[in-house]
Amino acid sequence: MASTSPSLTLKCYHCGEECEDSCLFVEDKPFCCQGCKLVYEVLSENDLCIYYELESHPGESQKKKSTQTNRFDYLDDPDTQLKLLDFKNENESHVTFYVPLIHCASCIWLLENLYQVHSGVIYSRVDFLKKKVQVKFNPEKISLKELVNLLSTLGYEPKINLSNLEKKTESVADKATVLKLAVAGFCFGNMMLFSVPEYFSEAKLMAPNFRGLFNYLNVVLALPIVLYSATDYYRSAWNSLKQRQINMDVPIVLGIIALFFYSLWEIFIFGNAGYMDSLGGLLFFLLLGKIYQQKTYATLEFDRDYKSYFPIAVTRMVQDQEEVIPLTKLEVGDIILVRDEELIPADSILLSAHANIDYSFVTGEEVPVPKQKGELIYAGGRQKGEPVLLTIQKSPSQGYLTDLWNNESFEKGKEKLLEPLSTKISGVFTWSVLSIAFVALVFWSFTDLSLGVKAFTSVLIVACPCALAMSTPFTLGNTLRVFGRSKFYLKNASVVERLALIDTVVFDKTGTLTDPANAKVYFEGETLTLESRGILKALVSRSTHPLSNRINLWLGHVPLKKIDQFQEIKGKGIQGIYNQQKILLGSREFAGYRSQVDDSPGNKVFLTIEGMEMGCFHIQSGMREGASGVVKRLDPNYQLHLLSGDHPHELGALQENLGKHLSYNFLQSPTDKLNYLKTLNSKGNKSLMIGDGLNDAGALQESEVGVAVTDRVSHFSPASDAILDAESFYKIPDYLDFAKKSRTIIKLSFGLSFLYNLVGISLAVQGLLSPVICAVLMPLSSISVVVFTTLATNLVAWRKGLLTHK
Repeated sequence: MASTSPSLTLKCYHCGEECEDSCLFVEDKPFCCQGCKLVYEVLSENDLCIYYELESHPGESQKKKSTQTNRFDYLDDPDTQLKLLDFKNENESHVTFYVPLIHCASCIWLLENLYQVHSGVIYSRVDFLKKKVQVKFNPEKISLKELVNLLSTLGYEPKINLSNLEKKTESVADKATVLKLAVAGFCFGNMMLFSVPEYFSEAKLMAPNFRGLFNYLNVVLALPIVLYSATDYYRSAWNSLKQRQINMDVPIVLGIIALFFYSLWEIFIFGNAGYMDSLGGLLFFLLLGKIYQQKTYATLEFDRDYKSYFPIAVTRMVQDQEEVIPLTKLEVGDIILVRDEELIPADSILLSAHANIDYSFVTGEEVPVPKQKGELIYAGGRQKGEPVLLTIQKSPSQGYLTDLWNNESFEKGKEKLLEPLSTKISGVFTWSVLSIAFVALVFWSFTDLSLGVKAFTSVLIVACPCALAMSTPFTLGNTLRVFGRSKFYLKNASVVERLALIDTVVFDKTGTLTDPANAKVYFEGETLTLESRGILKALVSRSTHPLSNRINLWLGHVPLKKIDQFQEIKGKGIQGIYNQQKILLGSREFAGYRSQVDDSPGNKVFLTIEGMEMGCFHIQSGMREGASGVVKRLDPNYQLHLLSGDHPHELGALQENLGKHLSYNFLQSPTDKLNYLKTLNSKGNKSLMIGDGLNDAGALQESEVGVAVTDRVSHFSPASDAILDAESFYKIPDYLDFAKKSRTIIKLSFGLSFLYNLVGISLAVQGLLSPVICAVLMPLSSISVVVFTTLATNLVAWRKGLLTHK
């Protein structure tokens, strides 16, 4: 039961504010207002009170919100919902909110457990760095307005600005940290001034009684540093200890406390100078290093902002002519053409009669959803079947699309990677530092307590696990940038490490090792009239298969005929209806072609109209430029395999171009390719699959690293780990070698960090380093790692010619 009682300067259990007039009590817990009490009751009813154990007073005051019940009525407006929602169907809606009040572990825990607060919430995920929360909810159980009300009630009101949805928020420096640095700098400077007589004690610059006064003034100046400037370190260390973990701020806090109280002991008991100036310098340089790291991360933003250079292309229709443009140039009102398997780049209205949209990229459901003319289609869907026309209704968000690419369902394991290894080492490292510091304190205390405290503090400060932890993300982040500039786009940093471990390379043939532009095509059969060519052109232009692209190029510019009921059957062929006649183009079995044709090497594509055999296209694959060189350079160091769905007509020509050392495999269906990769993996191979992402999506997903090679980036597969611009195909050996070199650079930076800590701790244990010098060396170690990894990766990339393209 809730009761009211006069306030005795009690603090609200939820938000920590003082109860001004009276307190509301629930289970002997004080609350400053009805809003805070309501939040607690909601959490208590759903057994979520661990929220208050992770952080003391983690919530936001609800006083100003208690009476505002209709602020979110505008969210019931369908047009407003259309602007805010990322996706919507009958069963679920997706929305991403910016929540600036996210600030601690309790916030993350509560927001990711919203499904326990309300059954209408299906899933929620927090991006702490961006202060964003993505929510999937059932609109039948909870409306968008009710969801926002729920978040607001819990103390996490989203910041919604409909006029500014598409603008990118600029990252600003942490003003609180800058203010704490300013306070520490002011106090440190004056403390040094008051300590000048101590620095030159032999010169007798002033009377002894003034020296004592200055020591007391140093104590006064130390208080703002200890009680204000160091609060972030106290908070971080306390949160870590509450979760029974030791982070790098724990030894720093121990050093601050030891130095402060020992200095008080020295000043007030023995009349000595103490180390208050050292304490001021310690906090000043620690905060300076912290701001430097914040600035560096904000500038580089490795994984978080790789989307800024990842290109997505779309086909825009201008006066019935196609033009391929980057996503950034797409505007509301533009008409776009989306072919089979291509991505819907932005929320759009369907202009074609019908479409089949696969939303597996967004929801995980693989069943295509039929759509009719005039219906809204959400970004991230894929068209299945004939090309469709759409008009853009909402400005495209490249960040949203690339976030989909990094969906957890496409994640692969991180075994044997250095990134998680560095985190584990950092944890062991911190315990080791604490042990060494206490041993040094005990050892020196028997002979010189002052030296013992100095050694204890110096060891805690000089040891820097952050340099060790930073080496991996900085190296991998710079490697991602180099790859991006060289037209090789990776979904995240862990792909770089997996590339470095590759020992087997599997190539898909059609569209990967071969190039449609270099193919030789001739037609054997009935003479193709202008009408027949127009029918064929209409069919193949709707297909994304490399063989269709080759026939399309061979046909040249001819007027298109209207084709109905177009359909593409993977691995078999394409079909359509023209003037009530069924046209089949594909394999011999698919087209029902029985007559004998010229047995020349190459691919054969058969054409029948209403069962009448019209002829056969002979397509002799033209090798992609640089393909033979790529294979020859990879051969000494990797197992090489080739998979193809074609008949083995071209085996001789392929062996002449690529060599006989490859394992050639023909007549491979998409399922066969997937099983082939599974067999390799079961043998312990670390496989790299290089395909076009069309008939080999399963194999790309099954491989350790899947690379989709494409001439049009709009064709990327979510199953792939990387996308390679076809122009850069010849650089594949350089990419693999650069990934290996990057891993070596990480190990060398580990060594650099260990060397720094070994030398620093050795000197600190002996009392040869002052805490101030240690505070200077600590950020310098991080700077040295950043400089080393950046220069090393850029140098290796420059030598391999990977920085020549921008």
